[in-house]
Amino acid sequence: MNKKQTLRKMAFASADIFGGGSFNIVNFLYPGFLALVVGVDAFWIGAIMLITRIWDAVTDPIMGNLSDRTSSKVGKRRIYLIIASPFVLISMYLLFFPYHIADEVLRVITVLLSYLLFTTVQTTIMIPYYSLSSEISPDYQVRAQYNSVRLGFSIFSSILCVALPGIIVKDIFGDQPHIGYQVMSISFGLLFALSVLISGLFTREEIKSEPVRTKIDLKEIIKPLSLKPFRQYLGMFLLLQMTMAIMSGLFFFYIDFHIVKSMTLVGEESYVGMVAAGLMFSMQIVALPVYIKIIEKKSKAFAYRIGSFIWIACGVLLFFIPADSNVIYIFTLAVIMGLGISGPGLVPHTMYGDVVDVGEVKFKNRLDGQMSGFTNFISKIAQAIGLSSVMFILGVADFREQEYGASRIDFQPDSAMLAIRLIMMLSPLILMGIGIFISYRYKIDYKKQQEIQKYLKEKHISEEELMASL
Repeated sequence: MNKKQTLRKMAFASADIFGGGSFNIVNFLYPGFLALVVGVDAFWIGAIMLITRIWDAVTDPIMGNLSDRTSSKVGKRRIYLIIASPFVLISMYLLFFPYHIADEVLRVITVLLSYLLFTTVQTTIMIPYYSLSSEISPDYQVRAQYNSVRLGFSIFSSILCVALPGIIVKDIFGDQPHIGYQVMSISFGLLFALSVLISGLFTREEIKSEPVRTKIDLKEIIKPLSLKPFRQYLGMFLLLQMTMAIMSGLFFFYIDFHIVKSMTLVGEESYVGMVAAGLMFSMQIVALPVYIKIIEKKSKAFAYRIGSFIWIACGVLLFFIPADSNVIYIFTLAVIMGLGISGPGLVPHTMYGDVVDVGEVKFKNRLDGQMSGFTNFISKIAQAIGLSSVMFILGVADFREQEYGASRIDFQPDSAMLAIRLIMMLSPLILMGIGIFISYRYKIDYKKQQEIQKYLKEKHISEEELMASL
């Protein structure tokens, strides 16, 4: 039975190889790919990020509502994973295709269309998949275990997707990065497509509900906002995602043009960024069992706070590390930061099913897809605003992008580096600080979730009394 349960958890977690891996490839590598390979101005990169995220945000709630209304032999969600999996490979290849187009406007439009295609495929897969996390089990602790394995797969994929793409592009195709990115995108596109297909075919959800019959309209889309625990969960999740998007988007700029500034200046290849990212993500995996224990002993909100405080402290320290300092400083900080990020990275995923249960109490129906879609709608709007604002700030700070046909960028002006360091410090301090404040108001712990489950089965207390306690 234990072996069977382990295989079920692994099958469920498999699709987040795509979720976590593609997230980090895009956030860590895509801004640099556009600026330093394709030659897109930082202002245009900001515009591309903003437009794409807005498109993504609009399609997310539509996809969530559509999956709630779906009926098929393999359930509401898994059918989309099975159908969309082949398109992962196609969209990944086009996303990292090095468009050598002399006309800047045409080049920007082509890049934008490629990004829109990729995010549409991503939405078609990930919104139904996120909904599965609330349907995988009705049990508070079992959900946390399933999502812990899922996050472990996601983080392991993140490590691969930070380290291996750089090796492919820099080492194997060092003098031809445009070919390296094509090989990388095909390789990881195939891996991602297979991982999604495995989850679609072999996941078995325990909670099954009838298709929702309500109309798709604005009132239905925003309905989850009337639920206080959902608003709290949403706030903690989007602040986490915004902070991750900002810091990962600037991470390699920070390493290459600050930590190993002299090496970059002379054109010497460095693996410091990949090693630091690998250490950070590895420690996130190592810390997962610790946070599961914290959840069991205390609560999910408490685990969120512990990790956030560690992350904030590390963000402040990043600002004070001098240029060309001993790399042991950044490696040590990466280890500690990974321990911190693991907590808030895990917790919102484990909270989601509990919030959906509360929604069932209030709305008399499980709106897994609708809540998942709306969560991603708000999260991606927040990410778009955060990441595009950062790129606009870098543009104002005279960040140097790769000019078409020019030699490789080997340094950034002091104004750009000061902006990067300030953003790396302030984003966790401000955003995760707000997340900590919200976490103190979140009331669903193990005992409260048991009351919710008991109500759904027995209606042992009044709905008003239960909702008032949240």
